[in-house]
Amino acid sequence: MANISAAMVKELRERTGLGMMECKKALVEAEGDIEKAIDDLRKASGMKAAKKAGRTAADGVVAIKVADDNSYALALEVNSETDFVARDENFLGFVNTVLEKAFADKQSDVAALMEGELESAREALVQKIGENISVRRIMLVEGDVVDAYVHSNNRLAALVALKGGNAEAARDVAMHVTAVNPRVARPEDMPEEELQREKEIIMAQPDMEGKPDEIKEKMAGGRIKKFLAENSLVEQPFVKNPDQTVGQMVKDAGAEVVSFVRVAVGEGIEVEEKDFAAEVAEQLKG
Repeated sequence: MANISAAMVKELRERTGLGMMECKKALVEAEGDIEKAIDDLRKASGMKAAKKAGRTAADGVVAIKVADDNSYALALEVNSETDFVARDENFLGFVNTVLEKAFADKQSDVAALMEGELESAREALVQKIGENISVRRIMLVEGDVVDAYVHSNNRLAALVALKGGNAEAARDVAMHVTAVNPRVARPEDMPEEELQREKEIIMAQPDMEGKPDEIKEKMAGGRIKKFLAENSLVEQPFVKNPDQTVGQMVKDAGAEVVSFVRVAVGEGIEVEEKDFAAEVAEQLKG
C-alpha cells in the first residue's frame, strides 16, 4: 500500500474542497496518485474539475519584450529560490540582459542562449547572491500581429498572435489569457485524450446511473460542449466585457486568434512540502 502523507491529503483537500477522511480514503484507493484520486472523486460525486496543483519549487520573474512592428514577442522566465532575490536589482539586471540577448537573436533555446558570457554572468550572480539562479524557459511567438501582457507582479505573462487586427486587440486577449488561463485556443484544438477522459468522468457520475444509453450520450454531449466552451479561449466570456466572447471581440477587431502562450513563474515545478509537526508526530507514533 502506498504511503499517504499528510502533505498529500492537504493538497487533495485544497484542490477539491472535500473533507480530510474522504481525501485520505481516495488517496489510499488510488495508491497515492493524486490525479487518479481526483478523477475517482469526480466520478463518484459529480464534483467539478479540481484546482490545478499550486505547489511550486521556484520563485523568480517573467519578463516580456515585443517587437516595434508587433511581428513577434518573447517571454522569459528566470527562477530564484526566494521572492527576496526576485526583487534584487542585480537579479533583475541579469534578467534584462538575458531578455535583450534572446530578443535580439530571436532565440528560444535556453542552452544555446546561455553558452559563454551569459552563463558566466549567471555563475557570478549565484556566487554574489548565494542562491541558485536558473534561466528556465523562453517562449517566442510570431505572427501578423503579436502583443503581450505581463501582470504587475511580473510572475505571470501571456503572448498572443492574431491574424489581422491590431496590437490593442492582441494585448487585450493576452490580458484575458493571464486572468482566465484557457487550455486551448478553439474547441477543436482540445486533445482527444482530454475529451475521452472528461467523457469517462461524466459517464460515471451518479446521475447517469440507470439511464438508457441514448439519454446518457445526449447528456454527456451537452456537458462536453460546456466543458469545451469553458476551456477554449475564443468561447470564453471576455474579461473586460463578459457580454461578448473573446472570439467575437477579436472578430469585431477584424482579426482571428492564431496562437497564445501563458507563462507563470514556477508552473509545473513541485517541491516537497515538509510539515515539521506532522513529521515529529509520525515518528513518535512509530
